[in-house]
Amino acid sequence: MNFDFNEDLLALKRNVRDFIQSEVEPVAMQIEEEDKIPENIIQLSREMGLFGLSIPEEYGGLGIGMVEKCALYEEIGQTHNGYTTLIGAHTGIGTVGIVELGNEQQKRKYLPAMASGKKIGAFALTEPDAGSNAANLRTTAVKKGDKYVLNGLKHYITNALEANVYTVMAVTDPEKGAKGITSFIVEKDFPGFKLGKVEKKMGLKGSHSAELVFEDCEVPVENILGNEGQGYVNALKILANGRAGLAARNLGSSQKLLDMSVAYAKARIQFDKPIIKHQAVSHMLAEMAVEIEALRSFTYRVAWMVDSGQKVIKEAAMLKLYGSEVYNRVADKAVQVHGGLGYISDYPVERYFRDARITRIYEGTSEIQKNIIAAQLEKDY
Repeated sequence: MNFDFNEDLLALKRNVRDFIQSEVEPVAMQIEEEDKIPENIIQLSREMGLFGLSIPEEYGGLGIGMVEKCALYEEIGQTHNGYTTLIGAHTGIGTVGIVELGNEQQKRKYLPAMASGKKIGAFALTEPDAGSNAANLRTTAVKKGDKYVLNGLKHYITNALEANVYTVMAVTDPEKGAKGITSFIVEKDFPGFKLGKVEKKMGLKGSHSAELVFEDCEVPVENILGNEGQGYVNALKILANGRAGLAARNLGSSQKLLDMSVAYAKARIQFDKPIIKHQAVSHMLAEMAVEIEALRSFTYRVAWMVDSGQKVIKEAAMLKLYGSEVYNRVADKAVQVHGGLGYISDYPVERYFRDARITRIYEGTSEIQKNIIAAQLEKDY
């Protein structure tokens, strides 16, 4: 495995880094206070091609592999996590289903607009009775002529307000359990679709989660994603595919916290010397650095496995588990290094601490990742 990036990717990384530092970081506090990402930031992101990270060149995307995507996600992760989540949810679980499972007609219909950012993608699996138990869906889809009629409710859907295109899981055959679930491409203006309650969250300001309500929602037959009855398998594939990217974003945020913590520890004077000279603080920084470097190696190894076409069910679950746990531990230590300042909302460390917490829950909780890992170990031995 060689993770030396070529000049084109290094140039793209620099461009993304410059954009993050010069355009997004200066409005991070504005995003937090207004719970909204400024439109000019979204437009600049469109112009940079950031909405097309997961989409092949023939459909208007960047056409890059997982290692290259992770390199860019690591840069994107070093800013406000609401912005990071808007981009990540769209380019991850919001689009990879159509890229990987869609037929040619579906790809040509949806991907160019999604690559340009004119249309935003979202992924709708979770329901009040189907969170970690993803097979326990209640949303139904009944075929009537050349349409499927959907009824039900999804909640905690990331990008719900911003999205125009949703990958939705619904039950087409209740007698078959998990094998009776089908995935659909649903557009925002389909009859019978509406947005429900918008959730008020602890963190991720600027990234909005809400309910999706289906009341006799009419979805054309040609909008089945993959084959009927394969929706549960599709959902697992889509989630697994996105885990390396999520880990890379966690990596970027963790690195940002370490950078801020080292700078603060060198500047903050206590007992006549910078606190970085105190062993209690320096050891926390060392522990943060070790975990971040381990996460970096793990992230790019799994990304390389994805690009190589290898089976990564176990490794992706391990990475998602480890990446979210590292981010949370690093955020906790960053608050401690900063002391009282780390607990004040005027300073970004407090924001990262709140934002980190969801990473152990969304796109598969840490406990579910352990279940996946254990199940794969049982098969392997």
